Amino acid sequence: MPETINAASTAEQGRSSDLLLRLIADSVPALMAYFDLPGLHCLFANQGYAAYNGHSTESILGLTVQQAIGDKAWQAIQPHVERSTRGEHVKYAREQTLPNGEVRMIEVNLIPHFEGAQKDRQLGSFVLITDITERWRAERSVRESEERMRKFTEATDEAIVFHRDGLISDGNEALYRLTGYALHEVVGLSIFNFISPEWRAVALDYTRSGREDPYEVTIRHKDGHAIPVEVVGKTMPFHHADYRIVVVRDITARKQAQEREAFNALHDSLTQLPNRRHLMDQLAKALARRQGQMAVLFVNLDHFKTVNDSLGHHAGDQLLREVADRLRHAVGEADVVARLGSDEFVLVLTSIHAPEDAARVADAVLQAMRTVFTVGHLPLTMSPSIGISLFPDDGATGDALLRCADAAMQQAKDSGRGNRQFYQPGMDLRAMEVLQQERLLREAIADSAFVLHYQPQICLKDGTLRGFEALVRWRHPVRGLVGPIDFIAFAESRGLITPIGRWVLHEACRQLKAWQDEGLALVPVAVNLSALEFRQRDVAGEIAAALTATGLAPQYLEIELTESVLMHQTGQVLGTLQALKDLGVGISIDDFGTGYSSLAYLKRYPIDKLKIDRSFVMDTPGSADDVAIVTAIVQMGRSLQLKTVAEGVETAEQMALLRSLGCDLIQGHLISVPLDAPAIRQWLLGQGAQTAA
Repeated sequence: MPETINAASTAEQGRSSDLLLRLIADSVPALMAYFDLPGLHCLFANQGYAAYNGHSTESILGLTVQQAIGDKAWQAIQPHVERSTRGEHVKYAREQTLPNGEVRMIEVNLIPHFEGAQKDRQLGSFVLITDITERWRAERSVRESEERMRKFTEATDEAIVFHRDGLISDGNEALYRLTGYALHEVVGLSIFNFISPEWRAVALDYTRSGREDPYEVTIRHKDGHAIPVEVVGKTMPFHHADYRIVVVRDITARKQAQEREAFNALHDSLTQLPNRRHLMDQLAKALARRQGQMAVLFVNLDHFKTVNDSLGHHAGDQLLREVADRLRHAVGEADVVARLGSDEFVLVLTSIHAPEDAARVADAVLQAMRTVFTVGHLPLTMSPSIGISLFPDDGATGDALLRCADAAMQQAKDSGRGNRQFYQPGMDLRAMEVLQQERLLREAIADSAFVLHYQPQICLKDGTLRGFEALVRWRHPVRGLVGPIDFIAFAESRGLITPIGRWVLHEACRQLKAWQDEGLALVPVAVNLSALEFRQRDVAGEIAAALTATGLAPQYLEIELTESVLMHQTGQVLGTLQALKDLGVGISIDDFGTGYSSLAYLKRYPIDKLKIDRSFVMDTPGSADDVAIVTAIVQMGRSLQLKTVAEGVETAEQMALLRSLGCDLIQGHLISVPLDAPAIRQWLLGQGAQTAA
């Protein structure tokens, strides 16, 4: 009886253990089952596993794995099961389509079950299935996001870096093109390692604060060179952590453009020397730190306009660049060479100890300029005029030193050019006078504040009027009428002669045509043209335009040129003179005998008259030398079939001598002083005939 009771009790305990196991198995979220070997029959399944495969916990017992899950699923997992039957712990994930058509992702563990601790014989396999659909979907979403991000980052030309707390986790191909580093070389490194030390604090501040506005730093390429970049960062949650996505844009071109703009604002575009603005800034800084002496040299090229006017601005620019190079080599590294404009340069000598040091530099500049320049395959010589001012003797400011050096340079020009002059007290007053003179002359040009006086020319044979010479006067606001000797040379030196000459030409043609319309003067008017005007202007074109505008016939206009015009650029001169002859305009050589008198050019050019300079007439007939010179000129003119005109005739004895020598025409005070237009009109109406007689 006790044995029966014990057996019953043991059976009851077994049923309780089975119920407890069933209860536990059914309460966990995982799917559980056990299959024996070798048949792979199901000996146990919890409710979740049975229901997942469309069975109950009772109906699934005894079924093989293939029967339990279906043929399609069996084909997918058969290799895994076979590995498990060989004692291998197998873990895999796969999609599972439920009977209702829903697709789930499951993770399967196949755990082999052995007999005894020694695992001598495998009895079966436990199946543990976990539904990981939500995790799988989340990870798939992350992968899809990563893929989209990857496609985006590779599609852009701008470098993109992902980092967390500064440690690089990813980047795109453009990062390699920008930095030279492959992605595997930078992943795991600090992004701040690639930023120049002076910019790391800025980048760290933006990273820590999460700021998203652009900022600029400098990074280092793999080969070591610096790259200026613009950085825009944004903090984003990613994989349950905050990542920083950084776009790095190369701004080298922008920086270079900014540097060029800044350079151009402070430098002369032709010579690359500092301009006036930069010069004054550097001069102020040099004065602020200077304890001893310093010098300012004002350098102006002599006759530079001749190069521009004769060879063109391209040649002039080439010459200026070569001058700038020679000036750079003439000074020390700490000194300054600047170009103020046109042909004006300034040297600031910061390392002198005595005035003699400045003089030596100026002499070196003079010597450097004496070496022949080659411009457009043509050899040219150029001399500068140099003015020197000293700190602190001549001024304590940049403006004062520059003004004094300019005044000294003007004195160098007045002293014959091609030399140097130190500033002396009073020179700046002369410079102010020059500036005042230029200002007044510019105002006169703007207001046409000029008047023409006319001096008659008569024939020595019959005393008849044969022409006029037009002589310009300036209506000076203080000095009254000023003759050409007092302002023409100045106008040429300041580049103002062209508008004055143009006014003279038009006014002379207009006035003579007005007299002709009254029937008073069917004779030509002679207009002086300087060598500078002849080179600067389209002479033939302007004269043709003036004749057309005024209605004057060409045969009533003569152009007077000095001999210096004919001694240079014979091809150009001959072409211009021939164009004037083709118009029908007369050509005279003024002040003949005072320059480069030569039968060669007299034969070459289409000249009509020679004008004997007054300096050869004034001492006749008392001076035998002057009589001989005048005789030679008259005979030369006759042999070349040129008319001769004697200027400055003031006495009857001079007129008689000239008549006896065969001179054709005379002009001078004996006939009439130069008169304005109203006075000439009266002279033409009666007084002229009496004077000529």
